Amino acid sequence: MQNGQIQTAVVGVSGYAGMELARLLLHHPRLAEAPPLFVGRVEEGRESVPLVSMHPQLANNHGSPEIKMLPFSWELLEERGVNVLLLATPHEQSRSWVPEAIARGLRVVDLSGAWRLDEEINRSVYKFVDEDPERAAELQQESVYGMPELHREKIGRARLVANPGCYATSIILALKPLIAREWVNTEHGIICDAKSGVSGAGKLPTAKTHFMYAADNLSAYGVYSHRHTGELLEQLHLDADEITFTPHLLPIPRGILSTIYVTFWEPKTAGQVNHCYQKFFAGSPMVRYFGSQLPQIQYSVRTNYCDIGFQLSPDGRRGVIVSCLDNLLKGAAGQAVQNMNLMCGWNESEGLV
Repeated sequence: MQNGQIQTAVVGVSGYAGMELARLLLHHPRLAEAPPLFVGRVEEGRESVPLVSMHPQLANNHGSPEIKMLPFSWELLEERGVNVLLLATPHEQSRSWVPEAIARGLRVVDLSGAWRLDEEINRSVYKFVDEDPERAAELQQESVYGMPELHREKIGRARLVANPGCYATSIILALKPLIAREWVNTEHGIICDAKSGVSGAGKLPTAKTHFMYAADNLSAYGVYSHRHTGELLEQLHLDADEITFTPHLLPIPRGILSTIYVTFWEPKTAGQVNHCYQKFFAGSPMVRYFGSQLPQIQYSVRTNYCDIGFQLSPDGRRGVIVSCLDNLLKGAAGQAVQNMNLMCGWNESEGLV
């Protein structure tokens, strides 16, 4: 694919992550000659829907009437020469559609949780019922967890990339360098206190994302049951009793801040910790390590960076890691474009900085 024409298509452009995906792809320098195709559910009797009618922020000074969402069909994708499909669709829809997409020779980046989890005990939170369980199991084994900082080479070769969850991205990137060195006393337990803006719950309004509930409020939810927990266990190679993850709803539109507490087997110095992070993320353009300066949501929001900072207790035995990102970008659409870049043989940060 590195030397051929890339034609992308996006399914599911109506949501928040889908909107950001459309914005990034419409301005991607590699796609200028072959703009992305947007497809989805179009009201019966209509041939298309102008994208700006759903997302006016995508308009240019001419109103961009030519950017349209067309009715989805596999035949349309084939006719337009699509070879990279990005799915910003519900989990169940992605689980159902991906086998057909792969069978038709498409390479897929799936933004849902449909293909992220290898172990059935973790995947059971989604309650999938596969039409062809044997084929689904084969694709699950083939699927690559789409975190470039961990699986860059596999992503480049993959036919199916499962984009990580937003909370999971912030926590895994913060912890992986330390756990990979076997510094963290997992028997003591890791605490992950994470907070997300309201857009992390998706576009469909609910009682808990209603303004009167979320504004001037801070609430915990999904305690011991959040679906991103399985990603933490699998990617960090932890047992469930070694990590406690509690998500919270912040009364802001977007952004995640995760505060993570660890205990070391042996005392560490600030220099050792800094070297660990700097070495691990060398060559990872979408992670900014701040050292002892703790990041804030305002630094990373509307960027594709994950910002990480670290502070050490005076005795060197305990550490606090703070990790921030934009849940719609590095936590969703931006990371999907990062994965697409790798699959196409391009620089992973193209179109993102």
